[in-house]
Amino acid sequence: MHAALCVLLALPCPVVSASVPATSDTIRLVVGSKEIDGRVYQPHAARVRIRVGDGPVSTEWTNELTLGDSAGRRVMRWVTKGTRPAPGGGTMNWELRQTYDLITLRPYGYHSTNSLGGLIQVAINGNNVRGTKKAPNDAAAEPVDITLDQPGFFAGASDLLPAAVGFEPGKVVLAPFWSPAMTKAEMRVFSIIDKGPIDVEGERLEAWKVEEYRYSDKKLLATWYLLDKSPYMVYGEVPLPNGQTQKMSEVAIPMSGSK
Repeated sequence: MHAALCVLLALPCPVVSASVPATSDTIRLVVGSKEIDGRVYQPHAARVRIRVGDGPVSTEWTNELTLGDSAGRRVMRWVTKGTRPAPGGGTMNWELRQTYDLITLRPYGYHSTNSLGGLIQVAINGNNVRGTKKAPNDAAAEPVDITLDQPGFFAGASDLLPAAVGFEPGKVVLAPFWSPAMTKAEMRVFSIIDKGPIDVEGERLEAWKVEEYRYSDKKLLATWYLLDKSPYMVYGEVPLPNGQTQKMSEVAIPMSGSK
């Protein structure tokens, strides 16, 4: 663990020789911080596959990013379509549409549906989250009206932030995150380790290794391997409560409509 990260998480730090200068850069961000520039993300499409341990693919989805304008603001629009095992057996199809500010990554809209009848559709305006939600067995949708303690980046796409801040070995980033299941933002810490080789579905890549922790309990949430070009996130590992590891691989694919 990098010295700057263990200080931030209040953990025991390794002894560092006094002759070695401190080069780490700890950045504390809020939604709208000037250090963030999401324009690193260009239109692209990618396919993600999920495995648990060395098991077969259990879940698969595609991401497609397009850029546009909304009420005079430059925005990125993400469309995610996937399949995964349904709780009662069989397969569930799902689709998620998200809108973020192109530069700051501020979330504006979140619209999720699935083939079992589930729905979440909310608009995010600063601290306010409003819309509707419906579980698969609900007869009708119910309103969502939440006031967060502070605006947060979307937790389900936490891997977007490091590239938008810039990769540097030893850089540590602290930022608030939120998802529709949360009533307040959660602080997370990202430690950029270094750049090195990794094999992703048979291809050898040079990617940045980034560790993501929850600030409150110092728990490792994910280890990411990231690029500053498509498909951006190429591999990730998430520790599961049962001790197993969820593994994610991502590769570029043609965008819809392309020949």
